[in-house]
Formats: sequence, C-alpha cells, structure tokens
Amino acid sequence: MPPWRPEPKIPVALLGATGMVGQEIARSLLNHPWFELTAVAASDGSAGQRYGAAARGGADGLDPGLAERPLIRCDPAEAFAPIVFSALDAEAAREIEPRFARAGALVVSNASAFRMEPDVPLIVPEVNPEQLGLLAVQRSGRGWPGGIICNPNCVVAIVGLVLAPLHRRWGLRAASVVTLQSASGAGYPGVAALDLMGNVVPDIRGEEEKIVAELGKLLGTNGSLPIGAQAHRVPVPYGHSAALALGFVEDVSPDTAAAELQRWRGAPESAGLPSLPEFPIVVTDLPGRPQARLDLWAGKGMAVTVGRLRPDPVLGLRCVVLGHNLIRGAAGAAVANAELLVKCER
Repeated sequence: MPPWRPEPKIPVALLGATGMVGQEIARSLLNHPWFELTAVAASDGSAGQRYGAAARGGADGLDPGLAERPLIRCDPAEAFAPIVFSALDAEAAREIEPRFARAGALVVSNASAFRMEPDVPLIVPEVNPEQLGLLAVQRSGRGWPGGIICNPNCVVAIVGLVLAPLHRRWGLRAASVVTLQSASGAGYPGVAALDLMGNVVPDIRGEEEKIVAELGKLLGTNGSLPIGAQAHRVPVPYGHSAALALGFVEDVSPDTAAAELQRWRGAPESAGLPSLPEFPIVVTDLPGRPQARLDLWAGKGMAVTVGRLRPDPVLGLRCVVLGHNLIRGAAGAAVANAELLVKCER
C-alpha cells in the first residue's frame, strides 16, 4: 500500500527565508510529498529582491526557479498559509509569529522565542508527540485560532533523541553534556574566522542554559533531572557532537544500551513521516567514531550517530553523539514537526 499523502498538497509559507536555516527549509520542501511552498518571506529590507540574490552566504542548492522568486514581507496579509515555517531570529519571531497564529496559521518555529512557554509544544516527533495537546491550551488561553509549535535547540534535538529511549527504559538520574558545536551553528556570518581557525572557543552565550532547560521540557523532567552542560564552538563546518556521561536509576551496560538504541523507532505517531528515517539512531562500534566527516549524513542528515559507548567511572555510562545541526537540529526538525501536525490532525 503506498504511503498516505494529502491531496492536493498543503500550501506552506516560509518566514526568514534568507538565513541558513531558512534556506535549508526551502531545500527540504522541494518536491516534498505533502507540502507546496507558496510564499517565501523575509525582512522588509529584503522584500522585493530575488530570493537567490538576498540569501545570506549564497543560494547553493536552491532550485533555480525558487531562487528567482521575489521575496515578500513577513505579514499575514501577504504570506499567509495554513502552515507557516518560521526561521526568524528570536527577536523578530516574538513579534511576528503571534500575528500569524492570530490569523489562523499553525506556525512551526525554529526560533527560541516561545520554546519555554508552558503552553507551547516543544517537540521531537519520535520523543514527545503528546505535547501537541498543548495547542488546545494555547488556543484557549491566548484566544487565537492558530498556534505555535517549536523544535528544540539544535543540540537538544540531537542529544534528546539519544536520551529519550534510555531515560524511558532505565530512568536518568543525572547527565553531563559537553558539546563541540560546528561553526554553522552560529549562523551567517557567524564567528570570525580568526577567532575560530585552529581554536576552540569554550563559551556559546546562552547555550548551556538552553540545553538544561529544553532537555528538561523535552524529556518531561522539568528541573528534576540534574544536567550539567558545557558548550564549545569548534572549527568544523557542520555537525554538532556531544560527549555524554549518564547516570541511571538502574545499572546499564554499554551493550544493553547499544541494543536499546539500535532497535528504537520512536513514538508510534512518528512512523511514516516522510522526513524521518525508520531507525533514528545509528550505533557504531568503530574506533574513533562518530566523526563529522564520516557520519554526518546518516539517515540523510536526520539520524543521530552514537559511538564510544563504554562504562563511566563516575556516573555509569558514557558515549559520543553526532548529528547534523542544520538538518536534524533545525530545518529537518521543523519539517518533521509539520508532518506530525498534519498526521495527528487529519
């Protein structure tokens, strides 16, 4: 039986199209089986320009026809669609996203502006699709017919995917998360080349606080799980890595944890979503892996790779995790959340 798809395709709009995440969302929507990109919007200063000309850092990989389209303003009067993808920065998102929700759109946001609001779902489809139920609370409390749902911070989307099945099976009691985050995670133009070349910067402003808070919301622990986070910017173009040390209520061996991660498919609601691989976690026992050069594109960038599973003398278990920050951590995460919305509301 062929996979289900809406007929006709659902019109979608894209806000903040010129940034790195916006461009990746646009690429993800090319030939998407469920969605048709009908409106491409950016700041007032970019409105009227060709998309390809205004795209920051160039428009590599954009469909030529899409690159020629004129950008419109991020205004519901011009860019409305039933589903709106937001790749806006946090300051702009806080002002613009509610306008679209008030107009009746479902805003699927990559921005941090509303992630920690108690009535806003913060979702990874395989982990916590039940948070979609917060939309009813949001609509009732805010009085708008649309809504806002968010995907997490890029590191949280990657690390949370690995922690979720382990936590549900054995109960996390503590976690240490040490990140090595790629240059592209800082956006464009990002960190100055002379600050990052041949260097590691052991500080990403606000990142450690986001990791702790958003992991708590994603896993449903909301402050009861002690999490230590240290964030570093490293001279790698794409791919965020994290070294994890994990303590559980029960003893967990590396082999048992590997088997659980390998067979995990995620929540039933995530099955069959076009953007998601059947198995979202790849486990490797190869020495020195995962590496961004070798493992970044697992599951077309939507799978997370786990390696170096071994005992930890302090907490119990340790491993290294790698994921594509612009795809699983951002654009692909937003597209998958939109697919989840469609599946759960049809």
